[in-house]
Amino acid sequence: MTIELPAAQRTLPALLQRLADDADAARPLLSLGDARWTRADAAHVAAGRAAALQAAGVARGERVALMCGNRPEFLEAFLGCAWLGAAAVPVNTAAMGPQIEYLLADSGAALLVIEEGLLPRLASADLSKTALKTIWVLGSAAPVQGVNCVAWPAACAPVAAADVGPGDTLAILYTSGTTGPSKGVLCPHAQYYWWGLNSARILGLGRDDVLCTTLPLFHINALNTVAQAMVSGAKVAVEARFSASGFWPAMQRHGATVVYLLGAMVPMLLAQPAGAAERQHRVRLGLGPGVPAAAGQAFLDRSGVPLLEGYGSTETNFAIATRAGDAPRGVMGWVQPGFHARVVDELDTPLPPGSAGELLLRADEPFAFATGYFGMPEKTVEAWRNLWFHTGDRVVQESDGALRFVDRLKDAIRRRGENISSWEVEQVLLAHPAVAEAAVYPVRSELAEDEVMAALVARPGAALDLAD
Repeated sequence: MTIELPAAQRTLPALLQRLADDADAARPLLSLGDARWTRADAAHVAAGRAAALQAAGVARGERVALMCGNRPEFLEAFLGCAWLGAAAVPVNTAAMGPQIEYLLADSGAALLVIEEGLLPRLASADLSKTALKTIWVLGSAAPVQGVNCVAWPAACAPVAAADVGPGDTLAILYTSGTTGPSKGVLCPHAQYYWWGLNSARILGLGRDDVLCTTLPLFHINALNTVAQAMVSGAKVAVEARFSASGFWPAMQRHGATVVYLLGAMVPMLLAQPAGAAERQHRVRLGLGPGVPAAAGQAFLDRSGVPLLEGYGSTETNFAIATRAGDAPRGVMGWVQPGFHARVVDELDTPLPPGSAGELLLRADEPFAFATGYFGMPEKTVEAWRNLWFHTGDRVVQESDGALRFVDRLKDAIRRRGENISSWEVEQVLLAHPAVAEAAVYPVRSELAEDEVMAALVARPGAALDLAD
């Protein structure tokens, strides 16, 4: 029952309206905290929250920042923005004052939705440098630097969906910088639709599947999981957070059939004592990008769950994937239908199989990729030069067409599924009066991917207090 929409209707409001109008409108769609939504509920929630945003002065095209964990209000605000024609700006809940200030100022967000427990982070952010007018607090509100700060308001009477197009911006997702600050990736409505449709096809999803994710909704991975459920008829269960000890009990509780893991999570699960819970579940398949081949095989042996590898950056889509039933062999997989890949040298000249070069990607469908970087036209042209998206990742194409990841060309660090900007961490360290020089770089983690290391040089006569 995969939902395929005509080109002009590849928007989130059109998809939500389709869910509400079809014969399966009463089927469960989402389980998140205390919230239980049917497929019809999603459109109603979006329309009511859009009305509340409109009443707060948010207009079409404006940005709304979301800084909270996995809770119903996050998705309610995300869908409400889409319905209104505004753009959601998810903010990593680990962000501190200076980074929050940058993200708010760079995006020009007019409204911020934030958890009460994160409010103290704003004390070290200069909100006068931002366009912020209103803060909605999930919990008790408190005065914040002259900004109108109120508790999360109730939804208003539903309003009609805005007439948004497939190329209109749905969200701005920030991804790590290289020699500069994080860039806001302009993700259009159709890109989100294709994320869901391509992932559902690769995973073989159907109406009997229960998708369960423990990943944060401020990243495309978990947001994509929700899209997969919308287009496939499956149900999605979102856990508050990842817990190695609680992972298998949660999968059993939800009756999960498909799970979502990142590189470091699998070694964490394997470090837990072996137990019966690892086999007492309905999980048939997992998506595990970045999982080392040996860890993937050990996970299969213990849990009976095969993991698919794959590749898709915030700017692109689920463009590369392995096949169900293939033994783990350390490759990202093969280029999927609707996409094209090249491995090139520094002049964008294609290289033969076996040669390491930069991975370039292109899509057949309009707006299946991001449309650029917010407020950074030069960076957009640089990344999309010669009509291909330059991923900044070095790969090798093997003789059978499989693509193997080698390393990053960019000065960025990959830690537990997070892309971290070396430059941004260095700027924070250099702001300390005792620090003369700072260099931040990746070192290999025992789990998978990287850990962050910093080398510091003290100013003459100064002593470094590492805890400070």
